[in-house]
This record gives sequence, C-alpha cells and structure tokens, in this order.
Amino acid sequence: MSAIKTEDTANGKSVANGGGVVFEEAGVTVLRPTDLSEMLAAGTKEVHEKAENTAFVKDFLRGRIRKELFKLGHVALYFTYSAMEEEIERNKDHPQFAPLYFPNELHRRDALARDLEYYCGDDWQNQISCSPATQRYVDRIHQVGQDDPVLLVAHAYTRYMGDLSGGQVLRKVAQRAMKLPPTGEGLNFYEFDGIHSAKAFKQLYRSRMNELDLDMDIKEKIVEEANQAFYFNMEVFGELEEVGKTLQDDVLDAAPVHGDMQGDTSQCPYHAAKMAASGGSTYICQTAMTVLKKPSAQVILAAWIAVLAGLAAWYLM
Repeated sequence: MSAIKTEDTANGKSVANGGGVVFEEAGVTVLRPTDLSEMLAAGTKEVHEKAENTAFVKDFLRGRIRKELFKLGHVALYFTYSAMEEEIERNKDHPQFAPLYFPNELHRRDALARDLEYYCGDDWQNQISCSPATQRYVDRIHQVGQDDPVLLVAHAYTRYMGDLSGGQVLRKVAQRAMKLPPTGEGLNFYEFDGIHSAKAFKQLYRSRMNELDLDMDIKEKIVEEANQAFYFNMEVFGELEEVGKTLQDDVLDAAPVHGDMQGDTSQCPYHAAKMAASGGSTYICQTAMTVLKKPSAQVILAAWIAVLAGLAAWYLM
C-alpha cells in the first residue's frame, strides 16, 4: 500500500507515491527517489567525484604510491574506524541502526591493526598518532554516535560501501605498485573474509537501509552527513598530499603491473577500467597508441578493457 502526500513548495508541488517523489517545477515533472540508498547515491555524487579527483587518489590509481603515505593513510583509517566501530558497538541495538550491524562482515579496525604491525613492527601502537584532519573526522563520528546515532548510517555507508567497491581496485593497484606479498600481508584492510560476494552483500546492505523507519527529514539529514563524511576524507587526502611534498622522490615505488609495462599504469587493467568508465580521453589515446605498437596484444587488451570497464561502471559509480 502506498502512502500519498502532497506538499506545496516555494517552486512547485511534489507528490510522494511509493518509492519516489514526483516533483513539478516550471512545467517539468521530475521523479526523485525516496529510498535512502538511492538518495545517498544521488545526493553524494558530486562530492564523490571531487574526492576521486583529488591528487592523492589520482596518483594512487596511477600506481604512484609512496610507501610512507600509504602507511600514514592506514594510520588515518585506523583512528577513523576505531571511532566509528566504537560508536557502532555503542548503538548496535538502536532501532535506526541495528539492521546495519554487521561486525563480522564489515569491521576493519583489527585488519588495519595487522597491516600497521606489518609496516611498523610490533611497536606500531607507539609509533602512530592521530593527525589534525583525522582528529576532526574522529570527533564528528563520536559526536553523532552519542548525540544523534541515526547519522552513523551516513558514516557507515560512506566508508564500508566504498571499501567494498573502489577499495578493491585500490587493493590491486597497491599490491602491484609496492610489490607486496601475494599472500596479502599489508593489505588486510581490503580483505573481507566474511563476505563471499561483495555485490550481493551491497544489495543486502542497501535493502536494509531502505527498510529503516525514517521520515524524509531524517533521510535528508543522513545525506547531508554523508556529504560531510566525504569532505572529512578529502581533508585527510589533502593532509597526505602536503606530507608527500616533503618526501624524497626515491620513496616512490611504482612497480610494473604486468610483464614489461615498467610501471606504465595506463596499461594496468584496473586503471583501464576506471578511466574507461569515466570516459577519460587521455586514456583512450594512450590505449590506442599501445595497441598500434603491439598488434599481437590487440584482442587481449580489448577484452580486458571491455570486461573491466563494465565492472568499474557498476562498482565505481
């Protein structure tokens, strides 16, 4: 049974019916989603693209990874997830969050601890500290966890769904660029042992979000908080970029991704998928030149791009 609600606005009239809102403005009818998952996807699209286009992320996707920055990024994540999972545990029975409580499948703090032990040694806890940008992020997570727990939905969605999507691309790039062991040491953060199908789990998670008993005002607050979470992440990226300016170039360790590529990330299939999905013209030119130089690789390369571009279009949208 669908609920119907009509409300006048300053610019027109909207009618809610089931899973969408029909909004009439200047004679144009627009269907706006009311499912929380769709609202979050649409409402964070712009800031999501901004985050993906920061220098830190773009360098990462190219395989230009400074080991020290990668370690510092993990430190920031450790403090962020420690705060978030502390508040999730505090609010695991809250009716507006409980359906999203998946500690065995999602929690990342312990995985990050294992990674930091790999990079820093047994004494890793005495070697790390929370940066100013990360501390602001942590403070906000604790604030909403204690004062307005429903907003934890925004932080959990932003981090965990990202980890299960684009994070898997970053794992492959990091492993190859930094020549990390194929057994996964140093990359536990990206491994979700309790999830057999990321696609199926994300569908489950989104359906649970959509079933939360939330009115439209609360949903809009969650979207606003998710945008804020992206900005907190961008502040951390900016902080890492500033640190990167002080590092020596020889810290860079962009390893060959396949065969004789010699660190040319334009030939990396994961980078190819990302660029193809975003319609990057530079990528298209580089790929065309590579194929012309190596005719024997034309069929294989075309297959890689077609398959992985399709995957990226789904996971990285």
